[in-house]
Formats: sequence, structure tokens, C-alpha cells
Amino acid sequence: MSLPPGFLDELRTRLSLAQVVGRKVMWDTRKSNQGKGDMWAPCPFHHEKTASFHVDDRKGYYYCFGCHAKGDAISFVRETENVSFMEAVEILAGEAGMQMPARDPKAQEKADRRTQLIEVMEQAVQFYRLQLRTGAAAEARAYLDRRGLTEAVLERWEIGFAPPGWQNLRDHLKGKGVPDDLILAAGLAKTSDKGRDPYDTFRHRIMFPIRDARGRAIAFGGRAMDPSDNAKYLNSPETELFDKGRSLYNHGPAREAAGKGHPLIVAEGYMDVIALSEGGFPAAVAPLGTAVTEHQLAHLWRIADEPIVALDGDRAGLRAAYRVIDLALPLLEAGKSLRFALMPEGKDPDDLLRAEGAGALKSVLDAALPMVRLLWRRETEGGVFDSPERKAALDKALRERLTTIRDPSIRSHYGAEIKNLRWELFNPRRPRGAWKGKLPEPVRATTRASPLAMPEGDAQDRMRREVILAVLLARPEIAEEFETGLENLDCADPVQASLRDLILAHADEGADALRARADAALGQETLEKLFAARHVAVTPCLRRPQDVEMARMTVAEELAKLDARRGLEAEVREAAEDLDALADEAVTWRLGQAVRAVHDVTRGQNEDKAEYDTAPNGLSLSRDERDAFDALMKHIGFAKRP
Repeated sequence: MSLPPGFLDELRTRLSLAQVVGRKVMWDTRKSNQGKGDMWAPCPFHHEKTASFHVDDRKGYYYCFGCHAKGDAISFVRETENVSFMEAVEILAGEAGMQMPARDPKAQEKADRRTQLIEVMEQAVQFYRLQLRTGAAAEARAYLDRRGLTEAVLERWEIGFAPPGWQNLRDHLKGKGVPDDLILAAGLAKTSDKGRDPYDTFRHRIMFPIRDARGRAIAFGGRAMDPSDNAKYLNSPETELFDKGRSLYNHGPAREAAGKGHPLIVAEGYMDVIALSEGGFPAAVAPLGTAVTEHQLAHLWRIADEPIVALDGDRAGLRAAYRVIDLALPLLEAGKSLRFALMPEGKDPDDLLRAEGAGALKSVLDAALPMVRLLWRRETEGGVFDSPERKAALDKALRERLTTIRDPSIRSHYGAEIKNLRWELFNPRRPRGAWKGKLPEPVRATTRASPLAMPEGDAQDRMRREVILAVLLARPEIAEEFETGLENLDCADPVQASLRDLILAHADEGADALRARADAALGQETLEKLFAARHVAVTPCLRRPQDVEMARMTVAEELAKLDARRGLEAEVREAAEDLDALADEAVTWRLGQAVRAVHDVTRGQNEDKAEYDTAPNGLSLSRDERDAFDALMKHIGFAKRP
């Protein structure tokens, strides 16, 4: 909405900045000179004991010599009440007695009618508050007392009571000259389908006024006192004033409190909001009888970048959280998200505050989960992922969720975090240091195991792992194809383990970024030595780095060789446990097949009768196993080398 020329100048002329600011600060009478409009106070924008906040009332500007905040009356209202520019102008115009310019005659008529409806709503607020003091409200007062609401709290929140009976409020308002059409339009009464007079919407209920962001009464929420009532909580119907999908309970005060640094908390109902606010968490709001809507989420993000959704610690609370996740994922923007604080089982924020105090609630809020963690919990809770098919189903479900995120950068970060959580689920015994931001300390070259001191097979395995890691460091774009093999790569050497984890975590960032991370984590000499090693330097795909297909084939071949050797070790161990004599043909056949497999993979197809070393490829066998192995090799036609 555009403002006519001169409107803001006239507004600033009519206002006293000292009066506007004076509602939020305590003036230092020793430094201030009211006659000259020269006023000083502790700054409302940062915590301080000295009066460094200066207001020049004649010029209409303020300045803080501590935090350097500065501006005029409009900017002061925007910052202290956490409102938009136009909302600040409307607030100040109302104080200055200036009419906001109407867009057209119909808009003016509509504004006049809204003003009338708001006046009717305020009369209803006062009526309900008075009714809470009557004898008919004794049961309601007893209930509120059991919930810990003192007289002062009831006054602050303007809590009232709708007495039993069909026309108590309507008769009161008509006695004040309010016509039926305004009573009906405000949602305070309903028409009868039996041709009778309109009747009160709220009867025999504790009443909670619902105000908009500017503090105007627009609706009510009522809690039934009759346990047989079908609706325990009832909100006003939607009206010209009230759209429940666009409104939040305690919107205005919570917005102001959040602007002062309090965390914005989204609770489930009126009593939770009141308990939170009275318990030291004033930036609390609640949706009104529905799940959080897109419009309400937009309101929340205008107030705070990362609201905390505080939900009851039961299945219904979790289901509500999951609905919020589905709503929020497509709407995420950089810096805008949600966190979820799950109360202890069977408790809501009000219960926790009364039972254990503000410290316990603060601990729960401080431990609020990022949205991605709760998304992961939903997809994995109670699941058993002991087969490739079940793992694939989990991957599919997660992909479907992530594709709803419109922002590509956020979608990428969610994917990386999900990959991390997936690793932790499927590899619980092997910590993934790089993904948790904790890489092992660099290992000194002199303390690393020398291949010369290793058995032949272990040395070969180490060199194969180094080739795999070097190729993937050089061509990280192919790493995703070998993710499963890389995850299963057993690296006893902490440097190799760190490189493996870095590749898994950051391959999608490209070769340069990946190497920079490796240099930072392990020292620049680590990669220099890796690529200078003879068995790495002579690898054809590293000598021809442009040949991506050769790199892909190299990694696949080296992983296959490592898998074959692991298979041979497993077969020998199992056979040794079963082997009582060489006459067991099934065991003989199994060992023979294992040896032939590793022979074919690692040395290629040679002549029918090849030569071998005892415990080929460095297998660690007992003396009995070696004797059995030697006899077995001789039995199947392999000759031991002299």
C-alpha cells in the first residue's frame, strides 16, 4: 500500500518521539533535560546499566552510543515490537489520531465495519470477564485454581466465563444497543434452524480472548466445563475478523518478546501458552484448533528464523510434528527452519513446568531436534533394515521426502545429513569421524605400519586400498557408484580410514575441495606421499586422469580383489572349524573353490597346476590350519613353491 505525499512527514510532526520511546525505557532524570527534549536512558536494544541511549525529541531521532542503534519513531516501533513498516505506521497513526488512507470507498466501508465488530468483541471480552466473578462460575474458578492460574494471571490474560443459558451474551449486547447482525457477524451468536431467536455460540465455558498481532480482539476460544460436551475446546467460527488458519494465539506479545531475544515457542493450546509465558518463556504462541498452516508458518518465520515446536510427549504429539514437517519441507529457505522439542512421555509444557520447573523445560528446549533429525526418526523408527530390499525402501522413502524441498542448496545439505545418519544406522560399530567433524589426529610417518613388516597379503591389501583412495580423490565424481564398497572398506590404518570418510562425506564437492579438506585434516604431506608411492604412481588411470572409464574400472577391479580375499579368509576359517580329517569332501571342495576364486582374481587364469605359498596372500592361519591347507592344496593339484 502506497502512502500519499506528506503523510509520513505529518505523522512524525504530530508524534513526540520521547513519548513513543518512553513506553519502553526508564529515563535517567539526572542526564535528561525534558524542557529541551534531550532525553537519556539505558538502551532497550542491548543490556546495559548506564544511560547511553539518547533521544533528541525536537529532531525526532534516537541514537545509542553503545550498540549504535539509530532511527526515528517508525523504526523504533518496528524494532521494539517486531512489526513491519506499514504495521508500525498504522500503530503510530492511531496514536497520533491520523486516519490511514483508504484505497477506495468500499475499503473504507469495510474498515468501518471491522472497527464496529472489534468494538463488539471488546464488549464481549468485558462481559465474560465479569461473569467469571459470579456464583455461576465457581466451578470454573476452582478448575483454574487447580491449574495454578492466580488472580493476576487471570487478569493479564483476560480469562472469562460464558455462563450456562442460551442468550446471556446476546441479551447483554442488545441491551447495549448492538444489533443482531453485528452479534452474528462477530461469531458471538448463531442463527437457529428452528426459526427461533439467535443463541449464544459459547455456553458454560471458560473463555480465552484471541487477539490479532495488533492486540485487537477478533475471536474466542472456550473450554467446556460440562464433561459430556462433545467439544472440549471450541473456537469462534470464521468471520470477517477471524481466519483461524491465519491467526495465532498470543501473536502480538510473542512477537515483541521474540524481538527482545526470547526463543519463539509453538505450543498446542491456550493453557500451554499461558504456562510458558508465565514461566519465563514469553514468546509462546499456539495455532487455533488446527494443525499449523502455511500462513501460520509464514507468520512464525517473520517473527523468528527458527521457531521451536514444543509438542506433547505422546504419539499424538509426534504425529502433529510429522504433519508440520510435511508442510514445512517445500517452504524451507536459507536460514528459515524449525526445531522440535519433544516433552517427556505423557507430559505437555504446562505439566513439565508445574512438576519440575522452568529449568527442566529449558533443558528440553535446548535439546530441540533439527527438522532433518525428526524426519529421519519418522522414516526409521521401529524399522528393521536387515536386507537390501528394506534398505532400498528406506532410501526411496527418504528421496521422496527430500524431492519436496524446493531450494536446491537446502536439499543438498539435507541429503548430506541423511547420508551421515544412514551410515550411523548401517555401520554402528565403526564411527565415521569425518562426518561428525572429528577426524583422527594425523599419524606420524614413523609410526605407520610399514608394508615391509606386514605379511604379503596384508601389504597387498593396503596397496589396493591406497590405489582405490587415490583414484577416488582424483576422480570423486565416480565415488557415489562405489559408495557401498567404500563404506565396507576395512581400514585399520587411521589415515586410510580418514581419507575413506572424507571421500564418502565430501566427494560431491569436487576434487579440489576434497583435497583441501584432506590437507587440512591430515597434513599436506599425506596426499603427497600417497600419490608418490610407486604402486599408486604407475596406476594407468592416474597417469591418464582424463580417462574416467578407466578410473571406474580400476576401482571396481581393486574392490573385487579385496572382496575375493575376504571371501577366502572366511571360507578357510569356516572350513578349519569343521575339518576333522581331509576325507571331508565337502570341506575340501569349499576350500578348493575359495582358492581358485582368489587365484583367478588376483593372478588371472594360469595353468591347471599353479604354484602357491603356504597361506597365500598373507592369510593368518594356525599351525593346524596351515598343515590342513597345505595338504588340501596338494590334494586339489596346487604345488607349494620351494
